[in-house]
Amino acid sequence: MHLISSGVNILNIAVASDHGGYSLKEEIKRHLEGMGISVIDFGTDGEASVDYPDFGEAAAKAVASGNADKGIICCGTGIGISLAANKVAGIRCAVVSDTYSARMSRAHNNANMLSLGERVVGKGLALEIVDVWLKTEFEGGRHERRVEKIMQIEKGLEK
Repeated sequence: MHLISSGVNILNIAVASDHGGYSLKEEIKRHLEGMGISVIDFGTDGEASVDYPDFGEAAAKAVASGNADKGIICCGTGIGISLAANKVAGIRCAVVSDTYSARMSRAHNNANMLSLGERVVGKGLALEIVDVWLKTEFEGGRHERRVEKIMQIEKGLEK
C-alpha cells in the first residue's frame, strides 16, 4: 500500500494499452512502481498491432470489481481505449491531456480511470498528469449528486 501525499491510500493500479500506447504505459508503470504503488498490467506486451477494446475492458473490469483501486490506460489518442473502458458498469474513465483536466476529472467527476494518448501527450506531461490525478480527491458535495446521476443513466434509471 502506498500513501499518496494527499492522504489517499492506493493499493494497486490496473494499467493497459494497445500497441499505440505501449511505450507510454511502460513509462507510467515504471513511474508508479518507483512510487511504491503495485501495478497490475493487463497488456499489451509489445508494439504488435492489437485491438484496444480487449485491453481497456480487462483493466476496467479489474477496477469495477475492486481488484484494482484505479486504472490508467493508453492508446494512440486515449479515446478508443477509454470508450471501451466506459462500457464497463461502474467505470468513469476520463481522457486527459493536461493537468487541469486531470484534477477536475477526480475532484468533480470522481473518475476511477485515466486514459492518455501516447501520440497526444509527451512522457513528461503524462507523468505529471498521472501524479496530479492520483493526488486529487473527489470533492463530493454538489458533485456527488451529478456523479450519481451519471451512474443512474448507466443503470437505465434515467428520468
